[in-house]
Order: sequence, then structure tokens, then C-alpha cells
Amino acid sequence: MEMNEFEKLVEEGIAQIPKEFLAKLKNVAIVIDDEPTPEQKKKLQLRKDDFLFGLYEGVPQIKRGTFYSALPDKITIFRKPIEAYTDSPESIKEVVKNTVWHEIAHHFGSSEREIREAEKRRKMGRI
Repeated sequence: MEMNEFEKLVEEGIAQIPKEFLAKLKNVAIVIDDEPTPEQKKKLQLRKDDFLFGLYEGVPQIKRGTFYSALPDKITIFRKPIEAYTDSPESIKEVVKNTVWHEIAHHFGSSEREIREAEKRRKMGRI
């Protein structure tokens, strides 16, 4: 998939986030990289065969104090692992959408466990 096509999928994923959450996104940049850096892989203790679709780096909103000011947080969506994991343009679109949602949830302070539980509820149509 061409980078501009992938960028459009990320934009579509962002657009599907409920407006009340988009309005509350603060001090966060959403970017696309081909794959995680060796430093990111090491920090996360990823094995060679692990897939990382996205990464939130920053201070979650619920942990920010009144006078919080820092460089923007960063959400990175990794193109090559998503493409390697999926088998069709439709599945790429779905994984991108879910990855954007997942990383934005981290920005708001949700833990990995909380996100996984919410993902299960979303798949069952309860969110």
C-alpha cells in the first residue's frame, strides 16, 4: 500500500473517534512510521516475531497536573507490521482503525488491561 493511502486510513480512523474525545485530545501528535525503532522494541521488550501496530509515548491526561506543559505526546502507527499482519485492504483499514482507537485510549489514561476489556466489548457491540 502506498504511504498516501495508508495516511488516509489513519485519518479515517481518527475521524471515527467520537467527537467528544477528539475535542479533548491535548498536546498529542499522531504520526506514521514504517516500523518501530530498535530503541522502542528494546524498551517494550519485544521479541523478533512480535507485531507492534501502534505506540503511545507521553504522559496520559489523567496523570497531568494543573500546570502540565511538555513536548507533545506522540502516537505512532506502524505501517509495515500492520501490512504484514493483514491480508487485504479491508483488514488493513480495520486494524488501523482499532490501533488508532487503542493508542488514543492510552492518551486518556486507559491501561492495557482496560483497553483489552473495552475492545472485547466493542467487538460484541456493547460500546
